Amino acid sequence: MRSEDLSAKVKIVTDSSAYPEPEVIAKYDIRVVPLRVAFGSEVFAEGVDITNEEFYQRLAKGRKLPTTSQPTVADFIKVYRELAEQGHPILSIHISSKLSGTCASALAAKNALPQAQIEIVDSLTIAIGMLISPAAEAAERGETLSQIVASIEKLNKCIKVVGAFDTLEYLWKGGRIGAARALVGTLLKIKPVLTQEGGEVKVLNKARTRAHAIEYMLGLVEKEVKGSISLHGWVAHSHVPDAGRALEKELRENFNWIGLRFLEMGPVLGTHMGPGLVGVSFYCDEDWHSE
Repeated sequence: MRSEDLSAKVKIVTDSSAYPEPEVIAKYDIRVVPLRVAFGSEVFAEGVDITNEEFYQRLAKGRKLPTTSQPTVADFIKVYRELAEQGHPILSIHISSKLSGTCASALAAKNALPQAQIEIVDSLTIAIGMLISPAAEAAERGETLSQIVASIEKLNKCIKVVGAFDTLEYLWKGGRIGAARALVGTLLKIKPVLTQEGGEVKVLNKARTRAHAIEYMLGLVEKEVKGSISLHGWVAHSHVPDAGRALEKELRENFNWIGLRFLEMGPVLGTHMGPGLVGVSFYCDEDWHSE
């Protein structure tokens, strides 16, 4: 078993589905390995050679759904080798293995570099971006790889994810629908509210309108946070910024946030979730740091 270098700073590696802020990437020198999205024979690296606007325009016009693919083992080896040769331990945090083969590629790359200190965290969620800054901040403080892994794995269990979907067509066609499969054939005009538990999609509510779905999500947040004043959250949408801002406004007015980020899902999650999704992911510091 490799001994841990207690002096070298841990470096954070993630994938493009984390959608980390550019300023966070620059500040902590985070390495982002892109997933890919393909429209027929045209293949694009997420966050590199296709914008969100271009993606959603193509998605709306296309007759067939695009496909997504994980980074190759070689993609990860290149990043890991560079960091390892500089003496850095590596924490690699990735999209749920229930949604993508990204973790499998990362693990294969780790096995190809047995002398490197590499730990891989399977987030089992779409909210992996919420793990990136805390991990990078811990590395900046000089925490060891094992310390950061333990902390981030605990944080990962504290994060709640909930989203209201405009349609289940994309989850269904992409094979990522899980327990929501039972809703596919319904004739009701609903905005299903879903969550992820252990990487699996689960149905929470069958709202008739987006407004009702947002009302349900606000109630869920209130129940979960119990008056906490140490809330961290992300509001996400898939090409419905007005609906996303409406949810953000309600969240800001009703809860005390240390930080609440607003973002649009990019091509990879947009492919599987479809346009029209609004959702929130959140956690409380009290839960994370409790014994």
